[in-house]
Amino acid sequence: MKIEKRFLTTLNRCYACNSIEVDGQRRILLATEGEGACLAWSAPDYTKSYVVWDSPGGTMSIVPIHGTNGEFLAVQKFFRMFNWEEAKVVHVRPLAGGYEVTDILHLPYIHRFDLLTAGKHHYFIGCTLATTKTAKEDWSNPGKIWIGEYKGVGPLSISVLKNGITQNHGYSRLLRDGVMRGLITGREGAFEVTPPLTPDGQWTVQQFMDWPISDISAIDIDGDGELEFATIEEFHGQYFRVYKKINGRFVKIFEHPEATEFYHVVVGATLASEPVFIGGCRRGKQQLFYVRTKQKTPLELEAVLIEEGVGPSNAYVLHEKGRDIIVAANREKAEAALYFVTSS
Repeated sequence: MKIEKRFLTTLNRCYACNSIEVDGQRRILLATEGEGACLAWSAPDYTKSYVVWDSPGGTMSIVPIHGTNGEFLAVQKFFRMFNWEEAKVVHVRPLAGGYEVTDILHLPYIHRFDLLTAGKHHYFIGCTLATTKTAKEDWSNPGKIWIGEYKGVGPLSISVLKNGITQNHGYSRLLRDGVMRGLITGREGAFEVTPPLTPDGQWTVQQFMDWPISDISAIDIDGDGELEFATIEEFHGQYFRVYKKINGRFVKIFEHPEATEFYHVVVGATLASEPVFIGGCRRGKQQLFYVRTKQKTPLELEAVLIEEGVGPSNAYVLHEKGRDIIVAANREKAEAALYFVTSS
């Protein structure tokens, strides 16, 4: 495959990324985890930026709201130590010439969250990194999984689904058998969370890994009909690994050759119709890369470098006619960037 980069803008501590669709037109979003802006770029050429908000910043996650004209939810004010107590979720609505931002939930330490659709209902699922902290390395009060039905703009009512997830950092959405699920990770392992079809139904939480994991994503990378799982281990860890379930247990089938702290990107996606895991690290060589199947028998995976020296915090893949786009929040280089992927 062929990959071409486009620099979008300098954005200090660039962290969160996603996309929305407004009046049938795609808009890419990138935001800082520091004090500052969330910016948007419009299809088809993504050449001009627009300000969604210029403050406060502290954005960990951006999640589009299905069935709306470009509305989305986002975290704000998740700043460095102690200011995490001020973290909140906001609702954002595109307007003619701007965006309307409304607070809907104050939730200290909210880091990752999602909206899962089941039946005719949208459900909020939120992950708090901790519950309280007195110092940077104080993990004595673990995080929680929070849930609630999302009914639209207005205060969001939530409750605790599960306590006791230490360093509750990783989240990814998994669509399997037509059902949206959330994959959540922490020091205790990995959990699959499934919402009910109706608000009065029961959520299910199933643990499927039992060792410390920072982040996780899944895709059938070798085409055998079964999911493989890529992980970052441990918290903000030094290892990027891929596991395959063989004879009922998870077997490590790949480990990135560079062992260095602060791997932070793991995304299962297709690039040029090929299933891959996209990875990235914020220390060491600060690479953005993807992992593909080199050969199927025996199974062998390989890492392919996209760019070095960028230190990505998060990435998002957008599929367009004739091309795919990796939206990259290259935090350590303080840049927002796109990588256009086409078949060779």
